[in-house]
Amino acid sequence: MRGMATGRVTAREMHRVALRALPADRWGEYLDAHSALPGPRANLELLEVAADLAPAGTLREWAASPDEYRATVGAAGLGRLVAEGQVGDLATLRALAADHRWRVREGVAVALQRLGDADLAGMHAVTDEWSTKPALVRRAAIAGECEPRLLRPRGASEHALALLDRVTRSLLDEADRRSPDVRTLRQVLGYCWSVAVAANPSAGFPAFEAWATHPDDDVRWMVRANLRKARLTRADAAATARVAAML
Repeated sequence: MRGMATGRVTAREMHRVALRALPADRWGEYLDAHSALPGPRANLELLEVAADLAPAGTLREWAASPDEYRATVGAAGLGRLVAEGQVGDLATLRALAADHRWRVREGVAVALQRLGDADLAGMHAVTDEWSTKPALVRRAAIAGECEPRLLRPRGASEHALALLDRVTRSLLDEADRRSPDVRTLRQVLGYCWSVAVAANPSAGFPAFEAWATHPDDDVRWMVRANLRKARLTRADAAATARVAAML
């Protein structure tokens, strides 16, 4: 078991053992007791384990919960169910992508990544569809896809760059740029570009540069926000400086 070879038991393994020792109807109580909420950081190790192990019905129950941590774990776990072929759960995930609780929205991004780990083409189909939806659903699409491990397979970074280009363009069509949902989308665009560009600098920097001279204030804010990410300089310091000089 992971973490046992050195004699140390990881947090994930401790949670795995504890959950398996409990009847399924007690798992929610365990999540409540070990969520680390309220607090600055939820228990992500437990989230991963519970999302892996919980039965489908339990995950759906948690996803509908008014409790933020249970709903976040449920959302993340629905990605596993979709990867297993239960595509009906995509409708729930899309609804949760616009949830008022930010941790639940993060759970949706994790769900997309779990789908991508099992079925990258399937995740791309979902993010393509979501790229035309309301702002928070678009936000989930790019946050889910712009995960470094999912950008390594052939063609994955190009797909992410095209997705980002479409979603950035959609920002220009928003009637109310000051709405909280659009602000949240802009904030995520402010780091996702750097992740995708760093994964494929030869294709990424030209795509990113195309936005650097755009006159729109929100687009220029997005470019500056990404330029502050050290990953861009590590990927290509000269190209990063060239984009900065365009502003």
